[in-house]
Amino acid sequence: MTFSAQTETKKFQASTRELLDLMINSLYSNKEIFLRELVSNASDAIDKLRYEALSDNALYEDDPNLAIYLTMDKSAKTITIRDNGIGMTRDEVIENLGTIAHSGTKEFLSKMTGDKAKDNQLIGQFGVGFYSAFIVADRVEVFTRRAGLSHEHGVHWSSDASAEYVIENSEHKQRGTTIVLHLKENASEFLESYRLRSIITKYSDHIALPIMMEKEVAPSEDKDKQEETSAPEFEVVNQAKALWTLEKSKIKDEDYKALYKHISHDFEDPLSWVHNKVEGSMEYISLLYIPTRAPFDLWNRDGQRGLKLYVQRVFIMDDAEQFLPMYLRFVKGVIDTKDLPLNVSREILQNDRVTDKLRGALVKRVLGLLEELSEKETEKYQKFWQAFGSVLKEGPGEDFANKDRIAKLLRFATTHDDSEAQSHSLADYTKRMKDGQDKIYYVTAESFEAAKNSPALEVFRQKGIEVLLLSDRVDEWLISHMTEFEGKKLQSVAKGDLDLGQLEDEETKEEKKKDTDEFESVLKQMKEVLGDKVKEVRISHRLTSSPSCVVADENDMGIHMQRIMQAAGQNFGMSKPIFEINPKHPLLVSIKTESDDERFAEWTNLLFEQAVLAEGGHLDNPAEFVQRMNKLLVNR
Repeated sequence: MTFSAQTETKKFQASTRELLDLMINSLYSNKEIFLRELVSNASDAIDKLRYEALSDNALYEDDPNLAIYLTMDKSAKTITIRDNGIGMTRDEVIENLGTIAHSGTKEFLSKMTGDKAKDNQLIGQFGVGFYSAFIVADRVEVFTRRAGLSHEHGVHWSSDASAEYVIENSEHKQRGTTIVLHLKENASEFLESYRLRSIITKYSDHIALPIMMEKEVAPSEDKDKQEETSAPEFEVVNQAKALWTLEKSKIKDEDYKALYKHISHDFEDPLSWVHNKVEGSMEYISLLYIPTRAPFDLWNRDGQRGLKLYVQRVFIMDDAEQFLPMYLRFVKGVIDTKDLPLNVSREILQNDRVTDKLRGALVKRVLGLLEELSEKETEKYQKFWQAFGSVLKEGPGEDFANKDRIAKLLRFATTHDDSEAQSHSLADYTKRMKDGQDKIYYVTAESFEAAKNSPALEVFRQKGIEVLLLSDRVDEWLISHMTEFEGKKLQSVAKGDLDLGQLEDEETKEEKKKDTDEFESVLKQMKEVLGDKVKEVRISHRLTSSPSCVVADENDMGIHMQRIMQAAGQNFGMSKPIFEINPKHPLLVSIKTESDDERFAEWTNLLFEQAVLAEGGHLDNPAEFVQRMNKLLVNR
C-alpha cells in the first residue's frame, strides 16, 4: 500500500486524551468488550451503506455481499476487523476519531464510579466504543474509504494512544473500514480463535449480518498438503438473522437482552419488552424495550431518541422519533414494516398516514406493557416508575387520546403514609376516600418536605382526608392537563375558599361565619397594611395549628406554578396571593386586641412573610424580615 505525501500529525482533543488515559490505565475488568464495540460499529457502517444505496445503488460498487470479517495474525500479534460498509472520508476520520465532542464524553467521565466492572460498561452507552480498542492494543490503525469515492481517496489513521495521531491519504481498493489492533503483551488470549468466537456468540450473535472468520481446518497428516498455500476459507460464526423476525417461541430471553444491549448501548439488561408481529390492514413487527435505568440525557428533549426503522428487513434509519410521542422517549427497540417505501425520509415520516397508524399502535403496545407490569409485577413497575415516572407524567398533556390510560399508570406520594416513595395510584386513592368525599385533593411544592409540611394540609390531617404530595417540577404541568380522574375533580388544597362539602358539619360552618364577623375589622386593617402584596385577607378554613398561610384564588395560577414560570422568564399572568389567618391561634387572638397601629403592622407583615416562607417562597428582603422579627421579640 502506498501513501501520498499528505500526511499530518494532529493532537487529540483534551477530553479525548483524558478518555484514552482511562482506557489504557483503568478499564481492565472486562477487556473483551472491545470486540463487542468494534463489531457493533461495523454493523452500523453497513446499515448506513444500505440506506444511502437506496438512492444510489452504485455505492455497492462491485461488492454487494455485505459482511464483517475478523482475522488474526499470531506472528504479528494483530487482530483485524473489516467491514464493507459506508467508510469514511478524510474529514470524517478527523471528526470521528480525532475528537469525541459529540459522544457525551464529559457525561461519561462524570459517571465514573471507581468500580471498574461498572465503568467498563459505560463505554458503549456514551458512544466512545472505538476507543475501547486501546484496552487491548498499544497501537491502532484504521484504513478506510468512503463508498463511491475512487481508490486514491483512501485514508490511513494510526495512533499509539499518546497525545497525537497520524493521518494520511492512502490507496484503498476496498470500500469500507479496516481496523488493525496491535495487541499488548497481556492481551495474547485474543489471538486464539475459540476466544474470539466465544465473544461473538456472547455479544454479537443477534446481529443481522454475517460475521466471518477463517474456517478452522484440522491438521493434515499429509505433509505435502500442509505445505500447500491457498486462500483461507471463511465461515459465518454468528446466527446472522434479524432476531425480531423469528418466532417468539424460538427466541431465548438471553437473545432478547443481547439485542437490546446492541441497539441501546446500555450495559444493563432491559426491565421488560414486548414483541409483536401484526398482519392484516398493516404489516409490521415491533420489538419494544423498557430500560432498567434512565440514560444521562433523558431530560434533553432535543437529544437522540426513537426506534430503529427497517422497511422489508432493510435498515432505514436510527432514532426514528416519529413512531413514539415525547413522553415515551425512554423506549428503545425496532420496528420493521412493509407499509412504508424503501426511500422514506424523516420528512416523509413526519406527515405520513401510515406513520400515524403505526405510532398509535406502538403507543398502545407500550402502555399495555406498562399496565401489565403495574398489575402483575408491582415491584418491577415501581422500579420503572423511579426511573421514568416523571417522564410519563408528561403524557396527559401530550396524548389526549390515551389520557385516561396514562392516568391509571401514574404513581404519587400521599399523606396516607407520608413516604417520599411515589407508590400510590389514583385508583388506590379513590378506594380510600372518605364517605361523602367527592374530590381528589393535592398540594404542590418545590420539595417533598415542603409539600408534606404545608400549613394548607392541617385541616385535612385533622379530618383524616388523604392528600397527594406533588413535588416534581412536571407535576404542575400534569395537573393543568388532568383535572379529573374517573369523574372526580382534582382540587388543590391551596387554591380557592376551601369547601369540604359533606365532610364538613353544620356546627363547623356556623363557627366559621362567627369568626369572620368577629375578625372583620382585623381583616380590613391587615389588608390596608399589606396593600398590593395580597389580593385579599380572610379567615382560614384549612389551618388548625399555624397562624397564617398564603393561597391562590380559585381561578388563578397556583403559587408554585407562578414561581416556575418566573424562573423560566415568563412573568405574564402573575397574580397576587390570598392571605389567610387562623382566628384560634394565640398570635391572632393577641393581635386582635393590639391598639398600637405600628406594632399591628409589624405583626401583620411578619405573619405574611412567615406564611410565604412556609409555603416554600422567597422574600424580596430577607434582612428586613429578620430585623422585624428581632424587634418584636425584644418588645414583646
